[in-house]
Amino acid sequence: MINPHRHFHRLAWAAAALAFAIVVFGAFVRLSNAGLSCPDWPTCYGRAAWPSQASEIVDASASTIRALEPHKAWREQVHRQLAGSLGVLILVLALVAARKRPRGVLAISSAAALVAVSIPLYISHSYVMAAALALAGEAILLSCAIRWSNEDGTRLAAVSLMAVVFQAVLGMWTVTWLLKPIVVMSHLLGGMTTFSLLVCLAWNATPGTDLVQAIAPKLRRLLWIGLGLLIAQIALGGWASSNYAALSCGADFPTCLGQWWPAHDFQQGFVLWRGIGVDYEGGVLDGPARVAIQLAHRAMAVLVLGHLLMVAVRMIRTPGLVFWGALLGLLVCAQVALGIGNVMLGLPLWTATAHTAGAAVLLFVIVGLLTRLRAPE
Repeated sequence: MINPHRHFHRLAWAAAALAFAIVVFGAFVRLSNAGLSCPDWPTCYGRAAWPSQASEIVDASASTIRALEPHKAWREQVHRQLAGSLGVLILVLALVAARKRPRGVLAISSAAALVAVSIPLYISHSYVMAAALALAGEAILLSCAIRWSNEDGTRLAAVSLMAVVFQAVLGMWTVTWLLKPIVVMSHLLGGMTTFSLLVCLAWNATPGTDLVQAIAPKLRRLLWIGLGLLIAQIALGGWASSNYAALSCGADFPTCLGQWWPAHDFQQGFVLWRGIGVDYEGGVLDGPARVAIQLAHRAMAVLVLGHLLMVAVRMIRTPGLVFWGALLGLLVCAQVALGIGNVMLGLPLWTATAHTAGAAVLLFVIVGLLTRLRAPE
């Protein structure tokens, strides 16, 4: 890749590191039941920061939705501020990448300006106009991504900016739609997608990192399959978490509620849309529906473990890929161990958060390998 600036790869790595931190901190916020601690968006009880006591509340209407809990409110608002910082950093990346494209800086700046103006409009309850401006900004970025190649990172940078804008919208819906499971799961997937795009951009921009192997074409096919399985498993994990199904089997493993195949309800467990206006905090599903979600998550874990271990063994047997193969095998085993620990230890906050971090690290390894593996010319 032609590097658009000598520090471009450093900016990309900084953005990837910040995206990873946000994904992990977001899991901490969600798992500590702080996801609705700021009932308005993007402010917190009308403040850019968060109130530490009731007398500091600016937006009184937010108090009618949820009582202030300062020990939780700071977590939610810090998460939003970190996400905003990431958006600014990705905007800088996109501007740097696009500066050699005809009217590239103008296109990126215009899209960012439209999205920026939509935020105060949303706060002032001009929802239709805010949505129209945000969509217009996304449309400009999509046009740029389609027209531009990725030889200098411009396409990936534009797509990353699109992803972080849409991720902000999902964050808003997470709050305004009261932790609706499909939105919470999509927000997790959006965070992982943004992180993966930035990892790909950073590896592409870093010189001398290609892994040239004769086995590359076959290995890439296996890694693409592994990536698909991992994404499905992350989605199931987000679905289990957002439906509060992590402990639906009690502390039993490998059995569930003392049985190998307990009473379950897959039909109700995987209804994606249940309307708006329901408070999903704590979950709304009955026991059998939550058991079905947990069983699906465990079954997919077996597939992911088996496939990625097979890929890891093949890489370990390939000179030049021993380290990455060993790391992939170690990470997938550790991830399964953390999942088992979540069940048997009763979902302690540290293991549950580490489980999300483990999924992100697995993505880092797989996306990095897919980006760098090349066949000999």
